[in-house]
Amino acid sequence: MVINTQGLSFTFGKQQVVKSLELQVPEGSIYGFLGPNGAGKTTTIKLLLNLLKPDAGDIFVFGQDIKSQRISILSQIGSLIEQPAIYQHLTGKENLLNRALLLGVPAQRVDDMLALVHLSSAADKKAGQYSLGMKQRLGIALAMLADPKLLILDEPTNGLDPNGIIEIRELLKKLVAEHGKTVFISSHLLSEIERMATHVGIINGGAMLFQGSIADLQAISKPLVRIETENTVDAANLLTRHNYQLAQVTDHDLFVPYISKQQMGEINALLNKNGLAVYSIGKQQKDLEKLFLDITQNA
Repeated sequence: MVINTQGLSFTFGKQQVVKSLELQVPEGSIYGFLGPNGAGKTTTIKLLLNLLKPDAGDIFVFGQDIKSQRISILSQIGSLIEQPAIYQHLTGKENLLNRALLLGVPAQRVDDMLALVHLSSAADKKAGQYSLGMKQRLGIALAMLADPKLLILDEPTNGLDPNGIIEIRELLKKLVAEHGKTVFISSHLLSEIERMATHVGIINGGAMLFQGSIADLQAISKPLVRIETENTVDAANLLTRHNYQLAQVTDHDLFVPYISKQQMGEINALLNKNGLAVYSIGKQQKDLEKLFLDITQNA
């Protein structure tokens, strides 16, 4: 595990913001850290970056305890919390050169990072004239400058238009697939996380409600067969008489628990045989947004 926390807790005043959090982030993953606003995501990230001190619990990054190995750990992490720290009056390249000087990184890395985030053509343009998407990509370039093993991003697609969101998504996937990085990304854009994350952690009220791979998350949601017919009521009655369990019936569709492709074929044949036209039939799995709502509301 690149990140492993045990009993991590933090309190602001009288309010406990993080409650005994057990994070497990595998190496080479894109870990989506999900939760509604105020769930404790940003506070957790600040604890991981040693910007806040926990009330209780331990934080291990790269297998090392952050209490005793702070400098060694932080030198291998690149981070972007909310808005990137950019000098608006400097060009994109000058921003990177300034950071390279501070970090003692070879200047050659600057051109490499500009190419990586597709900003080479805008390298000599003032950062204050960049679009939001360009600024976020410059922020990621700044975070990647020292070639960190781990990238921690807090809401990196906040305020971006669809093109900007797609650019960030493809960039992060490339960093993992081609450069061997691990990405820890907090977000409330569930559909976006679903398109890129390999693992997720769902937090609410400072407590972890679910943690695992995307496949693990989908496994807790039982798939259904959605059937659209010319007469939903008659179809529902027919299926019930033939011992099919109904999960849900609406004006236009009915749903039964999914068992196999063969089962769908049998349902289709049964309805057709009894004179009920089937307009569509297929397996339906809950998307991340519905699963997230189920998990947080049940909690």
